[in-house]
Amino acid sequence: MKIWRTSLALAGLLPIVACGGSEPEDGVVARAGASVLTVPQLVDLLMDVENLPNQVDVVRALADLWTDYTLLAMEVARDSTLSRLDLEPLVRDQLGQELISQLVDSVIQVDTTIADEELRQMYDAEAPEARVRASHILLGYPQQATPAQRDSVRATIQGLRERIVAGESFAAMARQHSQDPGSAERGGDLGDFGRGDMVRPLEEAAFSLAPGELSDVVESPYGLHLIRVDERRAPGFEQMREAFRARVRDRRVMSAESAFVAAIEARAEPTTAAGAIDVLKELARDPSTRLSSRAAARPLVSFEGGAYTVGDYQRFMQTRAPPFRSQVADAPDDQLENFLHALVQRQLLIQEARTVGLDPPRQRVDSLVADARAQLLSVAGEIGLRRLEQAPGEALEPAIGRAVHDALQDILTGATGQVPLGQIAYQLRARTPATIYDAGLGEVVLAVGRVRAERSPAPIDQVPDSGAAPDSGAAPGGGD
Repeated sequence: MKIWRTSLALAGLLPIVACGGSEPEDGVVARAGASVLTVPQLVDLLMDVENLPNQVDVVRALADLWTDYTLLAMEVARDSTLSRLDLEPLVRDQLGQELISQLVDSVIQVDTTIADEELRQMYDAEAPEARVRASHILLGYPQQATPAQRDSVRATIQGLRERIVAGESFAAMARQHSQDPGSAERGGDLGDFGRGDMVRPLEEAAFSLAPGELSDVVESPYGLHLIRVDERRAPGFEQMREAFRARVRDRRVMSAESAFVAAIEARAEPTTAAGAIDVLKELARDPSTRLSSRAAARPLVSFEGGAYTVGDYQRFMQTRAPPFRSQVADAPDDQLENFLHALVQRQLLIQEARTVGLDPPRQRVDSLVADARAQLLSVAGEIGLRRLEQAPGEALEPAIGRAVHDALQDILTGATGQVPLGQIAYQLRARTPATIYDAGLGEVVLAVGRVRAERSPAPIDQVPDSGAAPDSGAAPGGGD
């Protein structure tokens, strides 16, 4: 990966809006529109689920789920078909992948015709399915070895090689001199291995030798080796011909695709904004962060004809599951640079596809959106939010509250599985004000802790009465 030029500092770009409200209300954990989640309601849900740790992050996750389900129930009550929701973000990934596939298929033409003789030569040279059984002798360098010490080790192992060539036993030399304790006691035997199983210098030497042949001195990160191949096995060309042909074809296509992407990238000249990695981490921790339109439009990476913006990244993260987001938030900077690079490559390919006129037909978009809407309505039905039990004259909020309470209770007891709403949850929160109060979360943790402590027997009550006869059959505290 090339090092991209940096500019356009993003320091202070994100006006972080925490989930926790700055003005908490006594006894309130969360608000979603006109609906309220109180401390007693959440305590009632949690106090009997003792397999869940009584921690703030667990309580917050439940409050988040309450918020999402409550907002979905409100939306279904207002519009039973969910026609007012913009569901195109849910299918954006699939549409993008379809565009990229069409672009690659239309632009990349690879000659995958391979004559049998050429294929046989490649197979013999690569021996992709071959396995060898080999032995080695290892001499390591001393820590912080001087040039003279390194020369001494090399001279020593060269002397061992000469003795083996002269007829001395390789196995005896390995037992006596090799510094690889795992194989030395077996006469240097490394066992059976294939390509990719050993460090590269050792592997390359082993697969270049015929059975019984001894290598020259080979250097690896572990030190200096002498390698002898004891056995070599490989399926015949006829047996592997078609599988190997498919592998070579795939390799040629992948090589052509890599060259195509590299050419697009070179033409686009991507420029990464300073501070971009910090933005990746921050939005991975909280994809619900509220951004002004100006902040969302700021580029993380600029390139010829466009940019990959903060808003693009936020929408991407909003469609990812919490474990994935946690991995991104905690990843080292070099991995995040590669991650951002992959996101930008995808954006460049989609932009290229549209440039050459490969926009998906409206009919395809509408079809995917209709499928997404049907799935979302199915989810609402599964968690009991489509048919609310509302008494005559009763306001909507209590009915929603009961339905959401029952849905959460079923999840906590294991009767049903949790159904995350993904990007739709963020859209619902953008349409209807919702707040989770940190103070309320803390109140729940304290209250659940008190309830569970009161239920637990005191330590003194758990100690058997030492004066009672073990098998007397007397009732506890029984007298005459």
